[in-house]
Parts: sequence; C-alpha cells; structure tokens
Amino acid sequence: MFIQTESTPNPATLKFLPGREVLPEGSADFPDAASARRSPLAERLFEIEGVTAAFFGADFITVAKSDDLEWVHVKPAVLGAIMDHFTSGAPILREGATDGHREGAEDGPDSGTIAQIKELLDSRVRPAVAQDGGDITFHGFEKGVVYLHMKGSCAGCPSSTMTLKMGIENLLRHYIPDVLEVRPI
Repeated sequence: MFIQTESTPNPATLKFLPGREVLPEGSADFPDAASARRSPLAERLFEIEGVTAAFFGADFITVAKSDDLEWVHVKPAVLGAIMDHFTSGAPILREGATDGHREGAEDGPDSGTIAQIKELLDSRVRPAVAQDGGDITFHGFEKGVVYLHMKGSCAGCPSSTMTLKMGIENLLRHYIPDVLEVRPI
C-alpha cells in the first residue's frame, strides 16, 4: 500500500491519501481524542504522540499535530497507523456512528435561500475545501447571515477567516442577494 501525503494551507495538518475510499459519503470530524471512540482508525491516530485532531473525507485523511512537534517525528507513525488500519480490514467508523452534526433546517420563509446556499456550498465550495483536506458544513441562515463550520485542516487554519470572508462570502453574496454576511461557528 502506498500512501501519498500533501501539505495543506494549515501548517499543523497534513493530508494523507491512501489510494482508496475512506468514507463512501460525507465526512467525519474528530476534534479530540474523546470523539475518536466512533472510529477504530481515529483511535489509532490519537494513540500517536502529538496528534490533536483527525478528519476523514471521501478519499483522504487529514491529521493535525501539536505545534511543539515537527512532522518529521509524527508523520512516520501516522503513515504506519493508516497502513495498519487498512490492512487489518477493520471498519473506518463503527456501526451506527455519526458525527452528531445536523444541518440547519430548510423549512420556513428562507427555505429557497437556504436551498441555494447549500447548492453553492456543495457544488463550488466543498470541492475546493476538500482539496485542502477539510470540509465546510452549513449550520443556519438568519437575518442575512450564513453560519458555517470549518472542519479538518480548515479548522484553525490561519487563512480560514480569509477563505470565509473573501471567498465564500463574496461567492454567496454574488449569487444570492439575501446573503449579507458569512460567520463561522
């Protein structure tokens, strides 16, 4: 098994590409060791000294490390854990495990606007954010403000504010006049 790695805009995270499907749909965010109980792979990753977060996408795994360690010390252990997991045949997520995330409601007077926001996020934003080892989820729309949650390498990334304000906010405001602002949650 050959696992490729890619840097991300967040220097504390690396994107690992195992060359096979990680999750058939959606994503899974593990912001701390307690959340890793849903996944045998996440548990393996959190056993590595310095690992502070993990995120699984369709075909990638993003791992964050503490600032006091260099990737040269953490990366070999992460590669080993990923390889051991895939060769073991264990599932990525335990049966019935979910990330507990519920997207904002689509009913009510703003349902048309919310549907447009979600469509733009799914078609234009999420693919670009996934290339950087992250994901973005919609959490709500109220009084012209879109609430979004950045995950994976995008969470805590120095450029995430710029991505939200200059990229996503401008895109949504261009296509949807009802959108006035984008805020992270």
